[in-house]
Amino acid sequence: MTNEPEPAKRPVSAVLAGPYGHPFHPILVTVPIGAWVSSLVFDIGSRIVGEPGFLARGSVWLIAIGVVGAVAAALIGTLDLLAIPAGTPAFRTGLTHMSLNLVVTAAYVAGFFWRRAAGSGPGPVGAGPLVLSAAALVVLGASGYLGGKLAYRYGVRVAAESTQAEGFRSAARQRS
Repeated sequence: MTNEPEPAKRPVSAVLAGPYGHPFHPILVTVPIGAWVSSLVFDIGSRIVGEPGFLARGSVWLIAIGVVGAVAAALIGTLDLLAIPAGTPAFRTGLTHMSLNLVVTAAYVAGFFWRRAAGSGPGPVGAGPLVLSAAALVVLGASGYLGGKLAYRYGVRVAAESTQAEGFRSAARQRS
């Protein structure tokens, strides 16, 4: 039996990317996902409520928070990608995952500046920025599917099954 997949399970740098079996990338991605989903909720809300200005302004802040979080997640995710052997299906999936995330982040950066150029008046978020955010979230969902494939199908940065089995041994079996 060969240990070829092992490099993709071990961090390039445990200090930067997280220790074996506990990567930081999945923790960090919750920031942009949460911020960007919330920004879309604020966008939609701004088109429903009587005084939408606070929601439109809040959405811009959430987009900015998401972009900062995405940059942090991308830096750590790149370290995880570097641990995957090149030329493998997992590496190609990782490149696609990264590329889609870069497109999504660029869309949100563009949306941020579009909204800033439009001004932060008392009105609702315009249809164009709202559609851009919704489309970016759809692409983010596709990228998230690929991220799940990397972890759950290919086991990238997931502890080896022998390590995982330790969590399922009863106390009596562990003492033996």
